[in-house]
Amino acid sequence: MPQHNTEKRTIPAIKKMKKRGEKISALTAYDFPTAQLLSNAGIDIILVGDSLGMVVQGRKNTLAVTIDHLVYHTSLVTRAEPISLVVSDMPYGSYHVSIEQTVENALRCVKEGGAEAVKVEGGNKRFPMIEALLDAEIPVMGHLGLTPQSVNSLGGFKVQGKLKQDALQLIDDALELERLGAFSIILESIPMELAKEVTERVSIPTIGIGAGIHCDGQILVFHDLMGYSRGYLPKFVRQYADINRIAGEAITHYIDDIQSQEFPGAEESYQLKKEISELLK
Repeated sequence: MPQHNTEKRTIPAIKKMKKRGEKISALTAYDFPTAQLLSNAGIDIILVGDSLGMVVQGRKNTLAVTIDHLVYHTSLVTRAEPISLVVSDMPYGSYHVSIEQTVENALRCVKEGGAEAVKVEGGNKRFPMIEALLDAEIPVMGHLGLTPQSVNSLGGFKVQGKLKQDALQLIDDALELERLGAFSIILESIPMELAKEVTERVSIPTIGIGAGIHCDGQILVFHDLMGYSRGYLPKFVRQYADINRIAGEAITHYIDDIQSQEFPGAEESYQLKKEISELLK
């Protein structure tokens, strides 16, 4: 197994990876053990995503996730002290009301959650909020293309940027995010040719999810990659394990061992010292 870089990932380090042509790896995590696992494996970025609403809370979308949820789960991840850069999602409603509320919520992610950056979905409508976050010294990761928090207005989880006007707007938004000072941009569910164009035009890293091979890095939801769920998976997901099957078999084996009294055995049981045992007879 190849040795991975054990140095702490910082925002300057992530930006330098693009300049050196090194691909960036990113995954979601929502708890302490997963953060430890990803850090030990050498993942560059951990996103504490509002995807927790779907894969942890069992909801049909991410809209019900609150800032309290994100702060709590971010604090679990950062408690693992991962070498990965930890980015906290800004959930729906946390940056839509006012600039003041946006900064206040992001500060909670940093101060209470321990996040090193926050992620904000959307283009030009969100620029005033993003600018205020950057003015408050809070690093920002942008998110363009399919923005799950806009699922109702988009009419579902659909590929974005297929029309010329939409593609040009996305390119403009990416360039403006770079100008404002965002340190990276997630590109979700857009044609790979458009992602290539954006990646070549901006000097900050692009992280793709359903955006093809030309991005500077890739991100997936941890539960999708590991095969935790038997539900619908987007086309862009590649499952690298089948935890659902492995865990199911282990639990069935456990039940069988209980029924057959194979578990617990002597090696899993505590025993009295011989002299004490004699006294109980």
